[in-house]
Amino acid sequence: MSLGSPWLLLCLTILHIGPFQWLVGNGHRTDLWQNCTTSALGAVQHCYSSSVSEWLQSVQATMILSVIFSVLSLFLFFCQLFTLTKGGRFYITGVFQILAGLCVMSAAAIYTVRHSEWHVNNDYSYGFAYILAWVAFPLALLSGIIYVILRKRE
Repeated sequence: MSLGSPWLLLCLTILHIGPFQWLVGNGHRTDLWQNCTTSALGAVQHCYSSSVSEWLQSVQATMILSVIFSVLSLFLFFCQLFTLTKGGRFYITGVFQILAGLCVMSAAAIYTVRHSEWHVNNDYSYGFAYILAWVAFPLALLSGIIYVILRKRE
């Protein structure tokens, strides 16, 4: 596994929790933190905080946990890279990467099931950050499994 792979996954993880679009449509852009009204040209006119629903807070928390687990995985990879003996496996790194993937999956699944309570109109479509969350889930899971299988060479 190359050294660029953990960086790519970390960037994907951070991108899908930032102030980006999880739902788009009907003059609105919605993410995990705020709802914005947009003009016909796409310029943001007014933003207000997202709902204080328990399900949305659980989505926010699990996405933050996924970033924490990804950062820990990256840090532990570099630590294990210099401390593991020849032939050792990156178990700890893999476990944290798998946990990050499971947190992303949990958050995206909760959002998929519950967003209809928040936006009752059917004029909405999923935004790119929502799709990135579902793309990051299998990538994080796969990289975690590869870390567990990976052996250190001299």
